[in-house]
Formats: sequence, C-alpha cells, structure tokens
Amino acid sequence: MTQRRQLQDRLVRLGESGEIIRSMKNLAFMETRKLDRLIEHLRGVVRQIDAVAADFLAFHPETLPAAPPSYRVYLVVGSRRGFCGDFNERLAARLQRELMETDAAQAGVIAVGHKLCLRLGADPAPEAQLEGADVAEEIPSVLRAIVDELDRQRKRHGVLALSVLYHQAAAPEPLLEPLLPPFEAHRGQSPPQGFAPLLNLAPRDFLLELGEQYLFAALHAVLCESLLAESERRVRHLDGAVRHLEEQLATLQRRVQRLRQEEIIEEIEVILLNAAQFDQADSAPGHGPDPVRGP
Repeated sequence: MTQRRQLQDRLVRLGESGEIIRSMKNLAFMETRKLDRLIEHLRGVVRQIDAVAADFLAFHPETLPAAPPSYRVYLVVGSRRGFCGDFNERLAARLQRELMETDAAQAGVIAVGHKLCLRLGADPAPEAQLEGADVAEEIPSVLRAIVDELDRQRKRHGVLALSVLYHQAAAPEPLLEPLLPPFEAHRGQSPPQGFAPLLNLAPRDFLLELGEQYLFAALHAVLCESLLAESERRVRHLDGAVRHLEEQLATLQRRVQRLRQEEIIEEIEVILLNAAQFDQADSAPGHGPDPVRGP
C-alpha cells in the first residue's frame, strides 16, 4: 500500500509538472505566431532602406568611408531564459572561432541574454552584458540598451565595425552579419543609370542619417529573428519534454495498476484464508449441534 501511494503521489507531481510544461510550450508557440507577422514587416523596411542606399551610392560613391574601422564589436544575441536546447552553446562556439582569427586588443563583445552571459563566462569577458527580451513587447527596450552601449563603445574606441552573431529560424547554424559600416555591399557597384536623386541634405549627411535608420531597423529585425528562433527551439524542446513525461506517466500508471491488482489479490487470499479457518473451526470436535436444542 505504501509503495502504491508513493507512486500515486509521484503521478500527481508529474501531472502538475506536465501542465506547467504544456503552458510554457503554448506561450512559446503563441510568441512565434506574433513574431512571424512582425518580422515580415521589418524585413520589408530593411530591404527598402537598402534599395534607397543602393540608388544613392550609385551617384555618390565618394560618401562611403575610405578607411575601414580599426575596432570591431561582436554583438551576440542569445536567450534570456532556458529550455531552448543548445541555443547559447552554438553561439559561444561560433564566437570563439571568430575571436581566434581576430586581434583581441582590437575586438570586443556585447552579449545579449542572461543565459548567454552565463555561458560565456570570463573567456571571453564581454564588455557589456544585457538582459535580452522574453517577448516581442520587450524588444524595443533591449534595442535602446544596445544602441546606448554602441554609442559608449564609439566614444571609447572611435568608429566601429559591428558584426551581429545570432540565430535565424530557418538556419541550422548561427549567422554572422556585418552591420557597420553600412552599405559596404554597394561599394564599387555598376555605373549609375537614370537621374540622380534630389536631396535636401548634403550627400554625406544624408548617408549618415540613412545609416542610422538602417542600423535601427536591421537591429530590430535581428532581435526579432533571434527571439523567433529561440521560441521555435523552445517549442520543440518542450514538446519533447512533454512526450517524455507522458511516457513516464503511462509507465507509472501501469505500475500503480499492477500494485493495485496485487493488493486486491492479497485481500482476496486473506478473505479466503479466513473463511477456510472459520470452516475448520465449525467442523472441529466440540462444535457440533447442541444436544438440548437439537440441530
């Protein structure tokens, strides 16, 4: 009886854990649906800014900086919470490979996500550690914190080269995407065609302001892409946990049923044994019919 009650208590606890895990999985799935719609809009904004830059640089290629920045910042976007598999481990491994090919004195790391910061530890020690976002509504505050940190890095080291290391939902491995200096892909492009764009600003001022808009939109898209990839991995991870938990529950339920059957059999055996003892007592000498009263 004691063993069966212990198993029943464990069944109750596992059932409660299963409800919590299912709720977490449902929340992560809802987050993926929300981010899907937001990311499509942000991708369109980034493509539009890039198209404007391509048209502008075709007529004003001299506005691109000639000398590359001397200091490189790696912005690594990880997860704030767990239950997403090897999400942060893959980022840390890719960052280590990148840093091995870079002069340590000319490179710094900004880590986004509490779990990623714990995973990185002190080797390499990030110059800044940011909490990251759990849901899409927290992304704007994280974006402001990143921009503020980049501004501090710029004041400390001068012009920066920024590369973002993050997960994308459709990619099996982390992506490394250069964001600063912007529009480098359009350097040395084909000769211009048509008419030059009409500007109300000096060409260099226009490129600087366009670069700021591009950086803001691109970082916003990166944070959403990373959170989508994290949420999808969390859904898969928790779905596997739910299936494993259900298998455990089924196994325990069978053990409880088997123990209950054994208890019932023992109770029947006790009843039959007691009945046999009563029959033996009734048939023993001295327990026959009363001679006065008769049978």
